[in-house]
Amino acid sequence: MTETRATRSGIPAAEGTYPPTEAMLAEPVPAELQRAQAERLRAAWAAPKGWRYWSAVNNTEVGVWYCMTAFVFMLMAGIMALIIRLQLAVPENDLISADRFNQLFTMHGSAMMFLFSVPLFEAISILLLPGLLGARDMPFPRLSAYGYWCFLIGGVFVIGSIFFDVAPRSGWFMYPPLATKDEGMGSDIWLLGLSFIEVASIAAAVELIVGTLKCRPPGMRVNVMPLYAWYVLVVGGMILFAFPPLIAGDFLFELERSFDWPFFDPERGGDPMLWQHLFWIFGHPEVYIIFLPSIAIAAMIIPTVARRPIVGYSWIVLSAVGTGFLSFGLWVHHMFATGLPSISLGFFSAASEAVVIPTGIQLFAFLATLMLGKVRVTLPMLWITGALAIFTMGGLTGVMLALAPFDFQAHDSYFVVAHLHYTLFGGMIFPVVAGVYYFFPFFRKKLLSERLGRWSFWLTFSGFNLCFLPMHLTGLFGMPRRIYAYPAGLGWDGLNMISTVGAFVIAAGFAVLAWDIVRPKGRQPQIPRNPWDAGTLEWSHDVPGESWGVRSIPHVTTRYPLWDQPGMLARMDSGRYYLPDAEEGRRETLLTSVIDAEPVQVQRVTGPTWITHLAAFFTGGAFIFPTFHWYPPAIVSGILAVACIIWWLWRDTARPPEDETKDVGLGLRLPTYASGPASAGWWAIWITMLGDATAFASVIFGFFFYWTARPDFPPDGAAHADGTLVALACAGFALSWAMTIGARELNRRGAVGAARLGLGLGPLLAIAASAALLGSVWTLAPTSHVYPAILWAIAVWVVAHSIVAVIMQAYCLAGSIFGKLTPRYDADLWNSTLFWHFHALAALVACAVLGLAPRLL
Repeated sequence: MTETRATRSGIPAAEGTYPPTEAMLAEPVPAELQRAQAERLRAAWAAPKGWRYWSAVNNTEVGVWYCMTAFVFMLMAGIMALIIRLQLAVPENDLISADRFNQLFTMHGSAMMFLFSVPLFEAISILLLPGLLGARDMPFPRLSAYGYWCFLIGGVFVIGSIFFDVAPRSGWFMYPPLATKDEGMGSDIWLLGLSFIEVASIAAAVELIVGTLKCRPPGMRVNVMPLYAWYVLVVGGMILFAFPPLIAGDFLFELERSFDWPFFDPERGGDPMLWQHLFWIFGHPEVYIIFLPSIAIAAMIIPTVARRPIVGYSWIVLSAVGTGFLSFGLWVHHMFATGLPSISLGFFSAASEAVVIPTGIQLFAFLATLMLGKVRVTLPMLWITGALAIFTMGGLTGVMLALAPFDFQAHDSYFVVAHLHYTLFGGMIFPVVAGVYYFFPFFRKKLLSERLGRWSFWLTFSGFNLCFLPMHLTGLFGMPRRIYAYPAGLGWDGLNMISTVGAFVIAAGFAVLAWDIVRPKGRQPQIPRNPWDAGTLEWSHDVPGESWGVRSIPHVTTRYPLWDQPGMLARMDSGRYYLPDAEEGRRETLLTSVIDAEPVQVQRVTGPTWITHLAAFFTGGAFIFPTFHWYPPAIVSGILAVACIIWWLWRDTARPPEDETKDVGLGLRLPTYASGPASAGWWAIWITMLGDATAFASVIFGFFFYWTARPDFPPDGAAHADGTLVALACAGFALSWAMTIGARELNRRGAVGAARLGLGLGPLLAIAASAALLGSVWTLAPTSHVYPAILWAIAVWVVAHSIVAVIMQAYCLAGSIFGKLTPRYDADLWNSTLFWHFHALAALVACAVLGLAPRLL
């Protein structure tokens, strides 16, 4: 075993034999010991009963709740679409009012994007990923549960607004000034409610990325991972870099809505184009965030039906990474008609064409696999075939729209509506339904109906083409989207009626699917353990089901271990691999190294609790109360949410263990505690702060966007931030950062008193620096012009993060005083120092922008 950082900090390293020998794997386990081990595992991992069931945090429970909630939101968005189609079925219809129509199309798009597409990927991944990786659970089960309850509360709040006639009505993209000037609370519901949901999305992304990096079974190097795990990494990274610009835009948008800071008001130096840039920097990667997970499902189904390994594994991985990378260079694809310079149009048009190359590589690899294999036409494969046909059509129209001259003609017409739905239905809906039929035996231990599945497919496939194929013509005939009525005699009448009929045929197909999922299945015979004869680890699941994930965590050396490693399943079942027992009655899983998946730690994961509900409830209050301009209860809710999270972390995470090492089987002992890069928590902070840094960079981008786009930025004779106070703030943040780093090093060397002194002085310096930063802009009037407004926004962002940084320093100080943090067990201090690295750099950049940039521009 190689030496790790945990070893250098005084925590014992792994001891024993790794990798295991064939003789060790062949050694039998007595039947009585197997039964005793299984009983202890069953007791440790059992889901709570009765009303306490809802306190569960297992991925097997939370993943199902997540999937079903996203599916319900999708059905509600579908009902809204049917009402829209009824309104447009005939000319000059008055079924609903224009205002209600605006609410419906806004909520339909918002729900499908924010409440179904991204959450469903995360839900399916939370449910499947531990099985695919042969892990017991994700590294932070309570974070998954917290994310789910945030998603449920936020989703009900946003989509429920339609029932009270206060839903947002400016389109799912909320362009200013229409959205900023909109009276009522609709825009605030969209901004604050969906920002709350974005918290859940980012929490899930962090959980999934860390789970993929650190919870792989021993031996599963990165070049052996299932393709689905690679797609999880790519899409999780895209979420971390795509959602923060939208969060930054929401931050500026709500400051304008609530306090009249004119970020998007041209009369006071603002520019509505900034919102479009921030939104579409999120919005175009969002399309691939939706598309790539569905390709991941296809990547799992196609080798199974072809009965052979996937063709071009490395090419598919590189293409997925390339697609994710290129997707961030396409956002102006949505802004061709906004009057941008020709050079920008040419660049982004070329980039929009280029993204076809990695996408095509993935699709051709799938076709090659099918051609070289012996294909069985199963029900999941039928849906994948439909997906390929529809997505190819959407891709072809996408190439057309990537050409700026054609886009000028088709922009904001029903041609774009048709293209979008061909892309999303083919790229997401059809593969997801294929995944439902394929993976349903994994999480419900039952098979869905072959007959109903074929009925659902043909109704949905034919209804989809009947609905959306005519929209290409409707758009080319000049029908703009987002109109609630149209006059007769323009050539749109018959096409709209056909589209409406097709929409109801789609609805019939989904009704059949919904019935197939919820219908009673008690009389169905027990399914085979691996009904599709697949080669990946999720099909090692127990039938009837168990909550422990896998009976023992295997040693994996191939991409399709159930095909290529004879005897693996029997060895897993008999407890012949790692962690076959739960002697202490605790939930545990293995953590492995990021690249080579060498075992490095036994991770004790948290169990059922109600604290996640309280934390989500109060977090919801912090976002929802400002919608009604109730700011005092919002502040109280925020404080209580932080208190809940601190209590949860203090009580159940990073506590000194009873035993420093644990026998995990096969002659291997692993440490039960890790800090720094060896720990999962350190990786979670690192990944979270990458997203946070992206959001901060988006706010700074706003400053320089105004400088390049507005001739009056800064306005002549404008007052600047106080240079002296900015310099003092810069020094204070740097010193507080140094105190935190020094405290970590002193603590590790045993100088506990000096470390505590540093942790005591650090918060005082950070508070003083924050006060100086606010003082530097205090005399500026943010409502008068966008220049003082953006300076205030940067200062507020930094001070808000300083509050978190101070809480982390105080948490570590309390941990040192009360014995939670010691020279040997210092994970909390490592994590806090990492947060401070990011925060201090952001604070120094903010000081440079506030104090130097206006004087140098």
